[in-house]
Amino acid sequence: MIQALQLILALSFLVLIHELGHFTFAKIFHVRVEKFYLFFNPWVSLVRMKKIEGKWHFKFLTRNSDDDEWNKYPETTEWGIGWLPLGGYCAIGGMVDETHKSEDLAAEPQPWEFRSKPAWQRMLIILGGILVNFIGALVIFSMLLWQWGKDEMPLSNIDNGLYYSELLQQEGFRQQDKILSIDGQEPNELNDVVQWIIIEGKRDVRVLRGTDTVSLRMSEDLGSRYLAIQNDYDRAEREKQRQDRQYQRTRYVLIQEYVPFVIDSVMPENVGDLAGLQKGDSIVRIDSVYCGCQAEVMNELRLHPMDSISIGYYRAGQYRTAHAFLGDQCKLGVIMKTKYDFYPVNHTDYSFLQSIPAGIQYGWDLLVMYVKQFRLVFTKEGAQSLGGFGAIGSMFPSFWNWQAFWHMTGFLSIILAFMNFLPIPALDGGYILFLLVEMITRRKPSDKFLEKANSIGFWLLILLLVVANGNDILKLFF
Repeated sequence: MIQALQLILALSFLVLIHELGHFTFAKIFHVRVEKFYLFFNPWVSLVRMKKIEGKWHFKFLTRNSDDDEWNKYPETTEWGIGWLPLGGYCAIGGMVDETHKSEDLAAEPQPWEFRSKPAWQRMLIILGGILVNFIGALVIFSMLLWQWGKDEMPLSNIDNGLYYSELLQQEGFRQQDKILSIDGQEPNELNDVVQWIIIEGKRDVRVLRGTDTVSLRMSEDLGSRYLAIQNDYDRAEREKQRQDRQYQRTRYVLIQEYVPFVIDSVMPENVGDLAGLQKGDSIVRIDSVYCGCQAEVMNELRLHPMDSISIGYYRAGQYRTAHAFLGDQCKLGVIMKTKYDFYPVNHTDYSFLQSIPAGIQYGWDLLVMYVKQFRLVFTKEGAQSLGGFGAIGSMFPSFWNWQAFWHMTGFLSIILAFMNFLPIPALDGGYILFLLVEMITRRKPSDKFLEKANSIGFWLLILLLVVANGNDILKLFF
């Protein structure tokens, strides 16, 4: 419920400022805005309000057809809240979109209509929503940096090297390899590594293995293979949770810091407690298998549901063994020390003025990363990993955290700006494309053509929503 609430609140805020972008530029150029709604309102509206002769009039939970008297005052905007929380809209007078058909427009363009304005003014009205979403994201990131600063864990701080999944081991990596460069460029953080080799498809990697420098060549299809493995892993985790509602799903780990499995605390009357484990114990072996880090220990534990195991660990420099019986969750019932206990974090504080360029740079880098990542959507594996509102909601934390909420909201604002810029009819990018054609050819597309193009674009968007949210539904049951 907390994730759902955060999703609705974030999307409501982003839709509101997006439509306000269109509204503001429309008002600047003296174009009438007939309706401004947060959420869609088919047939019925929750709240409707309109300023008539200097006084505000309100209607609650009424049919949309119940507005005959309000139609006598078209020069003022009707504001409202719909009941379907899937977006919102700004109905601009004289514009062919989902709120107006070509036959709805007067035979002769009126001076207050969108279609009567010069192409550059219409372009700015359309761009208004995209600009506000992008600028809004930059403001959010700047304020986050000003309020909380920035934490980084450079790869140079990770003395023990990195843990590599089986997929990356197939590419030639070995546990505790230290990455020196990728395509000749030195990565700063772990996120750089994932972005460069998975999202951008960079292939030449140099690592430090012990005292030797080793060159590796990544496979061309590494990104799609990663998505396929991740999809299979997620499917298996969902199946386990369906069989046991108490099962805590884990995420697939491609690469992470090589962190020793050192116990920070032991839960009373649990597996680890019954086995005699204590705070400070460092687990290095499960049965006969050596496990040098947390990921290796947990991977090995997952192979022994409802089974007795031998645990090798160090306590005060002495090697010891213990025996335990694992349940179906394959957990020891201990809390581990985190990577922050082993590797230092570089924290940077920003003044208000410093946060502005830093926030702009962060937002721009995030947009570039998302655009590069977008290429994976057009693969079979990428299409299967597409998610709708359920997938987006799961990206929010399950507890309320303002820093995480605003960071996710800023990221969604970047996505909304980019998606709306795509040259698909019914999206802002579709209108921008037609306006660019008009500016170049000096020929304006007919209202009928725009109506048909928008209809095609609208159904394409519906199909995309069905696929994305259909994937969410399938993941619930399969």
